[in-house]
This record gives sequence, C-alpha cells and structure tokens, in this order.
Amino acid sequence: MDHDIQGLEAAFQRAKLLVLDVDGTLTDGRIAYFDHAGGVGELLSFDVRDGLGLQSLARDGIVVVLVTGRGSPALERRAGELKLRLLQKVADKRAALEALQVELGVAQSETIAMGDDLPDLGLAERSVAFIAPRDAVDEVKRRAHLVVAREAGRGAVRELCERVLAARGMRLG
Repeated sequence: MDHDIQGLEAAFQRAKLLVLDVDGTLTDGRIAYFDHAGGVGELLSFDVRDGLGLQSLARDGIVVVLVTGRGSPALERRAGELKLRLLQKVADKRAALEALQVELGVAQSETIAMGDDLPDLGLAERSVAFIAPRDAVDEVKRRAHLVVAREAGRGAVRELCERVLAARGMRLG
C-alpha cells in the first residue's frame, strides 16, 4: 500500500495531472433513482471537503480531470462548480488518459490517478502513482501505490489532495 513513500512524494511533487474516477472514488458509489416530473432523476452525493482539496490542487497548477464510464447531470453540475474537466461515458479509461496526456503534453511520469474498481486499472497503467480509497476492490488495492485511510465519497480524495500538497510544501486553501 504505501509501497515507496519517497517515490510517491517525488511523484506528487512532479505531478501536473490528476485523473479521478467518479463513482466509488469521488462518490461513495451508490446511485439513487427517484421519480421526477414524469421521469427518473438520479441522486449522487459528493463530499464538499473533497472539493476544497481539488480546488487547492488546481490553484497549484495541477490539471484535475474527472473520468467516468457513466454520465450524469448531477456530476456535470459538480464538475462545473469546481471548474474541473469532465470526461463522461468513457469505455476505455486507459485510452482516454493516454489521449488526454497527448493533448495536454503531460508525461506518464507527471500523472497521478485515483480509482476504486476494475475499469480504473487502465488509469494505473498510464500513471506514475495510482491511489485507491480504503474501500476499493481488493485487486485495485493490490495494484495501488497507496491506499488512503478514508473511504470513497467520505474524504478519500481530500486525503490524496492533502498528501500531494504536503509533498509540495503547501497546505489547503
């Protein structure tokens, strides 16, 4: 889990890009459906403290991108509030990250990623440091360079942001 603390800190210092899975990383992975104006609405919950962490990274010059295999108006709103780039309905996260790295001119050695489930292992293949929430599936935790103490949707992303900023000699805010 904390495979090589010095290597992780160096990766965090070099990072120019953070890519996050959404369901099960930025949220707790639960999706609630409800009747809404003759249709079906969807409810996702986000931890507001994660948002402050992500905004702090962005202010430090790290590009933050949310990548999800699903799509959601609630997610679009949250990404918009935080001014984060959002890639939705992504079938192959590895290919999407590779294309993003080419577009932004960011190397794999400058990319960190966080995910919780098997589709997120493609992010691990294209990043120098792959992080998992405490409640990620076992195979993802085995592949992760770091498993944070907090659960998805309950401060896991904030914990990662704090660690990245600390490695850079910075604090949230």
